Amino acid sequence: MKNHLSIQLRLNFICLMITVFFSSALLANPIIPIATQPLQPTFTPSAPNIDAASYILMDAASGRVLAEKNADMRLPPASLTKLMSLYIISMALKNGQIRLTDKVRVSTKAWKTEGSRMFVKAGEEVTVKKLLEGIIVASGNDATVALAEYIAGTEEAFTAIMNQQAKLLSLKNSHFTDSTGLPHKDHFSTARDLALLTQSYIKNFPEDYNYYAEKWFTYHGIRQPNRNRLLWRYQYADGLKTGHTSEAGFCLVASAKKDGMRLISVVMGEPSDQSRTEDSIRLMTYGFRFFETHKLYNAGTALTKARIWQGSLSEIPLGLVEDFYVTVPTGQFKRLQTTLLLNNPLKAPIEKGELCGKLETSINNQVIGSAPLISLKADPKGNIWRRASDSVKLKIHKYFLKPDDKMNTG
Repeated sequence: MKNHLSIQLRLNFICLMITVFFSSALLANPIIPIATQPLQPTFTPSAPNIDAASYILMDAASGRVLAEKNADMRLPPASLTKLMSLYIISMALKNGQIRLTDKVRVSTKAWKTEGSRMFVKAGEEVTVKKLLEGIIVASGNDATVALAEYIAGTEEAFTAIMNQQAKLLSLKNSHFTDSTGLPHKDHFSTARDLALLTQSYIKNFPEDYNYYAEKWFTYHGIRQPNRNRLLWRYQYADGLKTGHTSEAGFCLVASAKKDGMRLISVVMGEPSDQSRTEDSIRLMTYGFRFFETHKLYNAGTALTKARIWQGSLSEIPLGLVEDFYVTVPTGQFKRLQTTLLLNNPLKAPIEKGELCGKLETSINNQVIGSAPLISLKADPKGNIWRRASDSVKLKIHKYFLKPDDKMNTG
């Protein structure tokens, strides 16, 4: 009888060890294979040397910075400020707070605003759509103030919204004192912040982005060209915004799309209109020639399954909140490796959308991209037997871990 009991206990222990072994496998960092292309000889030179006081070149999809200089230096943005004003305007349109067909009565203050103008008249009513085009194409300060007042009541209240939105977008080195970009010691931004703002604008308001490619604007019989010379000189360009004051120099936020790849460039403090145009083309050419962007994973698609302790389920699928893109030097896609790093231990209850780890992509052991991993399915607490059983298994699992192992790093 004792021998029979001893054999039964041994069998139970072996079964438990097998369970722990397979549970451990679910905790290991999964390596996701990447569909590869043939490796090509590649050489990535340094970014071009340009005259801007500050600049940045970023891939719009992946957010990877391909080149930069003084990208976090606070500088006067001049009319690049209007990109934040336009962000607020497009957000109000998308949320249904205003409509393109709404008629806006132009105030005396808007009519008297200095700088570049759309040439509206005090007291006249102009549609939101026409004012929007007047800001984007003609860089009209008068149109900007008119829409700021229409949305927020006063330009001051609108400016407060601009600063709130800057915080929400994690623009750490931007502060605005008006809607148009007139010089002020407390009015500043950076090349990096403006690139992040542009990336968010293109992603969130594609229906309004088309306006930025318009070359001409006519109002009251006055025909004005878009100040963005890239629209005439660079075939892939379709936006965005110029800026100039004596304090800021010549500035340009540009975007271009070639073969499905979109780049964003920002140059600030250029010596001339010509140099900001030519230097933007140099940056775009560099980015398109020496880098490539690939979409790796779709949002909401299960990338792996993770072991859940003390839940009603033994495992749940994990995925991404947003589509995941990666930008790599041309010809280096074959060397890309993706690793999933899971939080450990993952214990129920787990809510759908809860952060459970992160995804990292790397080339030659250098991380070039990452994204949060979330649960794609909820898992409530299991019954008493499940919780008790998992408590024992988890303790045994921890006991058998190697000293240098990290709980749920994978």
